[in-house]
Formats: sequence, structure tokens, C-alpha cells
Amino acid sequence: MFTLKTFYKGAILLLLFASCDNIYRSTSSKNVEQLSKVHAVSADSTAAIQKENREFDTENYDNIVENDFLSANQNPLSTFSIDVDEAAYSNVRRFIQNGTMPPKGAVRIEEMINYFDYDYAAPKNDEPFAINTEISWCPWNEKHRLVHIGLKGKEISNQNLPIANLVFLIDVSGSMDQENKLPLVQSSLKLLTEQLRKNDKVAIVVYAGASGLVLPSTPGSNKIKIKEAIDNLQAGGSTAGAEGIKLAYKIAKENFSVDGNNRVILATDGDFNVGVSSDDELVNLIEQERKSNIFLTVLGFGMGNYKDNKMQQLADKGNGNHAYIDNINEAKKVLVKEFGSTLFTIAKDVKIQVEFNPAKVAAYRLIGYENRMLQKEDFNNDKKDAGELGAGHTVTVLYEIIPSGIKDEFTEKVDELKYQTTAAVNNNFTNEILTIKLRYKKPDVDISKLIVHPVTDENTSLENTSNNFRFSAAVASFGMLLRNSAYKQNASYEYVIGLAKNAKGKDADGYRDEFIQIVNTASSLSVVKK
Repeated sequence: MFTLKTFYKGAILLLLFASCDNIYRSTSSKNVEQLSKVHAVSADSTAAIQKENREFDTENYDNIVENDFLSANQNPLSTFSIDVDEAAYSNVRRFIQNGTMPPKGAVRIEEMINYFDYDYAAPKNDEPFAINTEISWCPWNEKHRLVHIGLKGKEISNQNLPIANLVFLIDVSGSMDQENKLPLVQSSLKLLTEQLRKNDKVAIVVYAGASGLVLPSTPGSNKIKIKEAIDNLQAGGSTAGAEGIKLAYKIAKENFSVDGNNRVILATDGDFNVGVSSDDELVNLIEQERKSNIFLTVLGFGMGNYKDNKMQQLADKGNGNHAYIDNINEAKKVLVKEFGSTLFTIAKDVKIQVEFNPAKVAAYRLIGYENRMLQKEDFNNDKKDAGELGAGHTVTVLYEIIPSGIKDEFTEKVDELKYQTTAAVNNNFTNEILTIKLRYKKPDVDISKLIVHPVTDENTSLENTSNNFRFSAAVASFGMLLRNSAYKQNASYEYVIGLAKNAKGKDADGYRDEFIQIVNTASSLSVVKK
């Protein structure tokens, strides 16, 4: 039977429990604080704490299955879309500078290579880009060869670029309320605003729990009004990204410039959680919108809940590019220094198909571009989407080759076919090691053009190769070390540093020198990790 006396006894017991719990929490807090001070002096303990912290991260990355070596006899064609994204490098840099090794899914080697500019010969005729090639021995396996393919987009001065019709699509949800998110977005977009010419136009769409137009299309001559609208943004609420995307494309269509550059610039951490939010639904939405000939630039911000995989898919399917901005210097690189290449497309649906000569090549491996691979039939299919190339942009591709006559330790042997014989090798092209075929479309055209570029091996020594060749090889080798690739072979952090130091070139902006520092830091972190 319940009595008042029973109630008081129960209340006293609850108070005693609460008091003990508070004492325990206080003591535990002090113990944790003392333990943290002890951990601070130990590199091994620091690494352990960092590992524990990462378990609470909700960053998302796609799994990357590395390209294998393929037999040139059985698989002579390698087909893929170009990739001008640079997000992976700045994201990897962020991890390493914060004292942790990046997850393997964050290490997209082609984006790391393409983060850097290369001194390629520019196109001479009316073509939008030129093809440059070099071959030498492979730095991480001297018995193999390394093929370097470089594309150089036509340079167009900012004043001669087409008129820009831009829509800033800005995530102002609660997840953006951090110093390295919305405040950095605002600073970055104000830098971009300074690059606008008087006839360019900018509108601003925001989204949180709902989407809205905060600035109608405004000429670049009114920079004060544009900056005020950016400064007035505040973060809060959930993330209805799909609604914002629809509104941004709607505004871009209403202000469409027939001969201009029409583009939506999305700034977000990618954490969509209201309305259409699944990857498939968002991709379908973007695929429908890209038919309007409006391009997409995706700018990623923040850490902890960064959705890299979602950003990648949106940029890939939206005729666009993807950059990760971790500080104001990166914003200057992407939006000021690379203004033309980031925002102005000179060729779309650019596809590469390389045919290897089995008389010269036993097997080959494309380094990176795993999420850009195409079927060989896709090369001639103008309906198949592929990557875009910006004004002045460089794109670099590396193949590791096992020459004919060299022991192949990577490809598995296949039994001879019963119903057909292996095709004979055409010996009329014995000097050629491979042929590069490239298809592209002009931004406002839906029929592709073909470029064919045969390549011979001049047996150039590594010492006599260009800085382009050696530096890109150093970055590729670094990427394989970060991924602990099955194909890293004799690669080492020390060798990467030496190779990069001897290939820095002019390095006016210091990006290559920074790379060397990052490799040094990663080398130290790899020792701690062990």
C-alpha cells in the first residue's frame, strides 16, 4: 500500500543516487582532463584519440575499387571520361594538416594529380585543347613504363569570356553554422563577386527547411548589393536541398543567356535531409536539369558531416565540377586564380579511348579515374554523358605499362578460346605503342568531334623527362601510398619527396612546395599509425 512515508523514503533514495552520480561525473570529468594532458605528450596516444574521434564523424565517401592491370591482347581498349575535379586533393590535405590520415575513399588519385597546373603546349588551331604525351620508365618499378597524357584547354582572358548568368545556391541550414562553413562560404563568394564584370549577372537562392530567392538576378556592376545580400545570410533549420536546386535552375532559366555561360554554383556540406535526399533521387533531378544547358559547380565546405559522395554525384551528373574549400586560400585558387577554368566550359562530354599495341604492351593500368570508366561502346555514343573542360584547364592521365617481354606479375592467365582464335597483331604500326582517340562537343552542340593522336616510345630516361612528368608521377605515387595500394610496388614517401623536389619548376603560388610539406607530414603520421 502506497503511503506518504513510502513516498518520502523513495524521494530521499533518489536524491542520494543523484548526488552520487554528480560526484562520479565530476570525478570522471577531472580524470578525463588529466588523462588528456597525459595523452598530449604521447604521439601514439594522440593517434588513438584521433581514431576515436573519427568514429563519431559522419563524413561519407564512396568505396574505390582500383583499376587492375589488363592484358593489351585481350582488352586493347581503355575508355573513360575526363575529370577536372580537384576536391580530393584539398580534402586529403585537410585531413593530413589536422593530424590524421585520410580514409581511402577520399583519395581519388586523378583529382590529386589534376589539382596542379602543368606547363603543356597550348592548342594552335581552332581545337579547344591540345594533346601532350611523354613516356619513360616508371618511378616505382623500373621494369615498367609510365605514359603521361596531358590536355591543355584554350586560354581565354577574363575580359573575353562569355557573359555569365550565375545563380549562387547557398546552404544556410543548421549544419552550416560553423566557422569553416557558412562564414567561409560568404568570404569565398565575395571573392568571386569581385571577379564579375559589369554585364555578368548573379542571383542568390538559399535553402534550409525551405528554399527562397534572397537576391534577384543582379548585374555585376552592382557588387555592393550582391555582397550585402551575402553578408546578411544566417544559418538555421533543416536541409531541403532538392527544393533549392529546383529554384536555382528555375532562376537560371528565367535569366538564360543564349551565347553566355549559364551556371548554378552550389555551396554546401552536402548534408541534405528534407524532401528529396537520396542519392538516386538527387541524381535524377540533376540529370533532368542539365538538359537545359545550365552547368553546375559544386563547392564543398566543412568537416565532420561532409558528404563527399553526394557532391561527387551531383557534379558528375550536372555537367559540372567539384571543389573542396577548406580555407580562404583555396577559395582564391578556385574562384579567383582559376576563375575561367572553374566557371567557363569550352568543351563538354570529353571522352578518351586509348588503344594499346599488343606488340609493344603486355598489360596496362589506368591510374585513377575509377568513377569515370566507360564501356568501349560509349565512346562513339553521343548520348553518353562525360566530363567538361574549362578555359585554360589542364587534365593529366597516367598509365602504367608492362612492356612485352617483361614478366607480368599482375594479370591472371586465361585459357585459350575454343570457338575463336586470338586476332593477329597488325605489324604495320610496330613503332606505335598506343593511339589516343578523343571525343568532345562544343558547349552548345550535341554532336561530338573526333581527334586521333598516335604515340611512339622515344625511350626517354626519367632524368630527361619534363617537370610535368616527374611531378605528376610523384603525386600518383603519394596517392597510392595513402591508399596502401596493391600497385604501389617500390613507392616510398622518401622517394616521392625527392622526385617532387626535383620537379617543382617555377611554382609561383607555392602549391608544389606545400605538397612536399604534406608528404613529409603524412610520412610522420604513417609511422605513428603503425
